[in-house]
This record gives sequence, C-alpha cells and structure tokens, in this order.
Amino acid sequence: PIEVEDLSKHKMDAEYYRIDDTACKIVNRAKEYGHRVCSIGTTTMRAMESSFTAQKLLKPSEGWTNMFIHPPYDFNIADALVTNFHLPKTSLLIMTCAFAGYELTMEAYKKAIKDKYRFFSYGDALLII
Repeated sequence: PIEVEDLSKHKMDAEYYRIDDTACKIVNRAKEYGHRVCSIGTTTMRAMESSFTAQKLLKPSEGWTNMFIHPPYDFNIADALVTNFHLPKTSLLIMTCAFAGYELTMEAYKKAIKDKYRFFSYGDALLII
C-alpha cells in the first residue's frame, strides 16, 4: 500500500519486463494506422511506458522498472487499458486513476461495489477506453 501523502515520495518495487521486436512492430504499426493500443494489465502499461522513443514509439527493451505512474501523467503508448479492480491505496489503483481520471474511476468502483463485482487479482476486470 501507499503510505505517503506526497505521491512523488513513494518508492516502487522494481518489476522485470521484456518487450521484443515483434511486439514493438505490432504496436507501432497500430499507432501508425491510427488504431487503439490496449494495454492488458498494469504491468504491461508500466513496461510500455518504460520503453518508448522521443517519437512516442515502442522500442524493444528488457530490464527492471520501478516507474510509479500517478496523476498527472501523460500516457505515451496505450489508448485503452484492461485491468482488475484494485485495492484502495495501491499503486495499481493510482495508475488506473492516472489513466482514466479520478472521478470516472471512483464512479466505476462505486458501481462495482454496489453490483458486488469481485476485486483483486482473480476478480472482475475493467476496460477503460
């Protein structure tokens, strides 16, 4: 959980990722043709946001990222996100808010609670377009 008031002071655990040349070609071609790029999960989003060029193209890379994505943040690769309903005060929920906006995210969470959606890793998913 996030235990600081000032989000810029939060220290993320590093996460290993690998983006190969084939994935980059597919994503960059989609962007070139004006298609949406949908990140499947927050780990994928962090990986893509850790590996793009000045021209906002995805580049092949492999390594560790401790990137903490929080508002305000301008996303560079994905236009859509599929993610779980996350626990409060987590970096995953904060990234979701950075992507969709706080108000819209909280509206979705209120509906999910009201309609008894399942939260956490094996729960229901949320598609943000």
